[in-house]
Amino acid sequence: MDVITLVGFIAGTLTTVAYVPQVVRSWRLKETRDISLSMLVLYAIGVFLWLLYGCWTNALPIIVANGISEILILILLGIKLHYL
Repeated sequence: MDVITLVGFIAGTLTTVAYVPQVVRSWRLKETRDISLSMLVLYAIGVFLWLLYGCWTNALPIIVANGISEILILILLGIKLHYL
């Protein structure tokens, strides 16, 4: 694995893992009042577009990080919509 790919995986891991505490907190408390619905929707669209970009350019770090991030965002969005 070259250095550029390694940096990509590290960056992707950090930005993806950063979202986990919010998902866990929202799941546990069943509370998302402080999270903007429009931010979540826009973020989900942006991450999906990054995922597409990663697929089109065959950039594995971008595909993995944004695929996992998209799942976490969709879980949080589902919690948000469920507890509106």
